[in-house]
Amino acid sequence: MKTKLLSAILVLFFFGISTYAQNDKNVKIEKKGNLTEATYYYDTGSIEQQGTFNADGELHGVWTSYDVEGNKISVGQYVNGLKNGKWFFWTGETLKEVDYVDSRIVNVVEWSDKSRMDAQIEKIN
Repeated sequence: MKTKLLSAILVLFFFGISTYAQNDKNVKIEKKGNLTEATYYYDTGSIEQQGTFNADGELHGVWTSYDVEGNKISVGQYVNGLKNGKWFFWTGETLKEVDYVDSRIVNVVEWSDKSRMDAQIEKIN
């Protein structure tokens, strides 16, 4: 059940990316070698998302999302358009660690203990 709920949340989240990308006044694009770095902004000017695309236009590399106050809400790695490795999602007092292999969820761990969350956040940063 958790996996289905998390998958639904992720679909809505990344649907938001593609919808938001169409409003290019709030997007900064910068070419860096073979990658294109994109930074998406809220109307307030704070960063909404940052990440890179490969030469084929696929999500590639680390993508990070923030709420309007600048708090990190997710971070994860894409490899040629597929989610891979550990992704982290923050919601309120909960941290979810989701392991992906080729965009398939293979494991989900959830923390709501503040001290354990702080330890995981230190490992990520």
